[in-house]
Amino acid sequence: MSISPLKIIHLSSAHPDLDVRIFLKECRSLAKRFPSAEVHLVLSGVTERIEEGVHIHTVAARTGSRLKRMWQTVNHVYEKALSLDGSIYHIHDPELLRIVPKLKRKGKLVIYDAHEDLPRQLIGKSYLPMSRMFSVLFEWYENFIVQRVDAVMTATPFIRDRFQKIHPRVIDINNYPLLTELEFDESLEPRTHVCYIGGLTHIRGISQLVDAMQFTQTTLQLAGTLSPSYQEELEQSLGWSQVVPCGHVSRKEALAIKQKAFAGIVTFLPFPNHINAQPNKIFEYMASGIPVIGSNFPMWKELIEVQEVGVCVDPADPKAIGEAIEYLRTNPALARSMGDRGKQRVKEIYNWSAEEEKLVRCYMEILNI
Repeated sequence: MSISPLKIIHLSSAHPDLDVRIFLKECRSLAKRFPSAEVHLVLSGVTERIEEGVHIHTVAARTGSRLKRMWQTVNHVYEKALSLDGSIYHIHDPELLRIVPKLKRKGKLVIYDAHEDLPRQLIGKSYLPMSRMFSVLFEWYENFIVQRVDAVMTATPFIRDRFQKIHPRVIDINNYPLLTELEFDESLEPRTHVCYIGGLTHIRGISQLVDAMQFTQTTLQLAGTLSPSYQEELEQSLGWSQVVPCGHVSRKEALAIKQKAFAGIVTFLPFPNHINAQPNKIFEYMASGIPVIGSNFPMWKELIEVQEVGVCVDPADPKAIGEAIEYLRTNPALARSMGDRGKQRVKEIYNWSAEEEKLVRCYMEILNI
């Protein structure tokens, strides 16, 4: 009698193809560490294929209104998930929580991966009326559903601590860099600019960062997708003439930008979901050997200033940001030592290898193997 292989099914109705946490880290690690298992990933609007041992499946791309996209795409993801008949399902989006009871009724093991502290994030959604009320309601709903899953994985210790109050198996799987991202040219090319790579929105402090450039004697490589309306707004800033908009960049292109930078910027504004977050960018800048200019939140100061890998400033103060940039520009030896120290911290502590071990151990506990 043949024995069916272990099937690990990752589900996302909202994340893009080749997502760093989902595909590059978790799915690839599971395919490597469970070679006799099948690792599947269901996404929306991607090309179906097998890549690095991961079977990637697609459902129809999200179209229509936000609510319509959420409802229809979740239904399609659930149907595809059932057709794969997995042993364990690992869901990556809060909108997928509504399929958890269905999966549990079919006897499936389920992991909920909390990438963000969504109740706190909702408070910062300008398009959402009565955001605080929605935040409270969603937190109640999320807690209610999460009590039914077999494990909760979180992207930060802060989110872990929240869920540990309601679930016995919660583990933080931090978004630390892949060690392979340390393997790039170590040439001593001139460090000519500062950089920001990531989402370009008001709450991430992009307006203040662009304004800050007028107080500097350098340029900002701004990598990410700008909406036409937001770019038009930013172009009115006195600092815009010192900004190089790079648009969306690949991970290889991002490494090249960081390699020629003398500092990386991550000055998110003090919204509730930012203050206790650990943005990937902090560790990715450290992995690239450049100092970090970050927001002066207590948790960030412990990570950046206490470990001497950068400086922290008031993210709402463009002049303070500009002065921090100039401080590092005019002290290249200090900037280099901060960058070297950050890179060493990533090699020793803040890398994916340790998180991979935690991921695998959690799976083995759930599967009882």
